[in-house]
Amino acid sequence: MRPFDDIDRLANTPALDKVAAPLRDAVHKVLRRQDVKDALHGVWLGHPLHPVLAQLSIGSFASAGLLDAVPRTRRPAATLIAVGLVSAVPTAAAGWADYADGHEEQQRVGVVHAAANGVMLAGYVASLAARARGRSLRGALWGWAALAVGTAGATLGGHMAYHQAMGANHAEGYPHIGPGDWTDVGTVAELPEGEPTRRIVGDVGVLVVRHGDVVKALADRCAHASAPLHEGHLTGTDGSECVVCPWHGSVFRLDDGSVVHGPATAPQPTFRTRVRDGRLELAVTGYEAVPAS
Repeated sequence: MRPFDDIDRLANTPALDKVAAPLRDAVHKVLRRQDVKDALHGVWLGHPLHPVLAQLSIGSFASAGLLDAVPRTRRPAATLIAVGLVSAVPTAAAGWADYADGHEEQQRVGVVHAAANGVMLAGYVASLAARARGRSLRGALWGWAALAVGTAGATLGGHMAYHQAMGANHAEGYPHIGPGDWTDVGTVAELPEGEPTRRIVGDVGVLVVRHGDVVKALADRCAHASAPLHEGHLTGTDGSECVVCPWHGSVFRLDDGSVVHGPATAPQPTFRTRVRDGRLELAVTGYEAVPAS
């Protein structure tokens, strides 16, 4: 049996929803400001912020564990533990922001991940307290125990990121599987005016919005969690027309697919558009929008 099979059991345990759902709702109540949420998701960075910050925390704790193996270096180990504890605050904030916009299976694993990290942090607080009383060996033992629990928590985090694709770019494949050649998708006249609609181009779905003879097109599968963007609604932001994801509220500009608001951090792939003899043709362009002709 693979270790991940046990973690999958957590994801398929509805009983965890009794804890996961209230925590999700609490995070949404606390994180009301969109600019704060965007910052914690990592919209400004172009990919999730939480894994970046986690490297500092777990790296500090792991380094402290190595220094604790040598009695003469246990004092600098305390400094690293302090750094890890301080950096854990923004790390946890970013993690909770991502957690609140995950799906149920991710949140079930997420609450166990958070619990393990909480135990780890409590262990490191106890480690610093012991060191402050001059009991360096006891402090080292607390630190190693905390690191063991933290390693288990990090394993759960890795499962969420790589096995459950939390934070991954779910639209990344469009430039590789979408047709690069012009593909006829029907007449322009049959497209509703100013409303999101869906067309199939090759093997992929495309969000299409028409205003007169001007047509804009993005990958229909939301980069955050694969939601169908054509089921969302249009809005205006800073003079640009945008589409709002129907599941978690990510906002993308129709002109170039760029992210206006998270939780998505990766842009939507765009499609070239052209009208010939009253018929619309589309071709994938990747992440650089080409003006409609």
